[in-house]
Amino acid sequence: MRSGKKFDYAEGKYYFTIKTIPNNITMHRNTKEAAKEAFIKYQTIGKTVEWQGRWGGKKFTETGTPSKKKTSTED
Repeated sequence: MRSGKKFDYAEGKYYFTIKTIPNNITMHRNTKEAAKEAFIKYQTIGKTVEWQGRWGGKKFTETGTPSKKKTSTED
């Protein structure tokens, strides 16, 4: 029998999941900027990452997947 998640989502935090075998790892950050930065770092190193968004108490909001913006210092 598969065990369920061992935590409750906290309202107002941003969540993303790192897809791994055999277990997925769900992570959270308090701010959107911190969550976006961590999400992009995991993508950069080749991990399969799924953005969940901001937990609003009953469902996720702000579910659009963050994308890396090109800065003026990058070529």
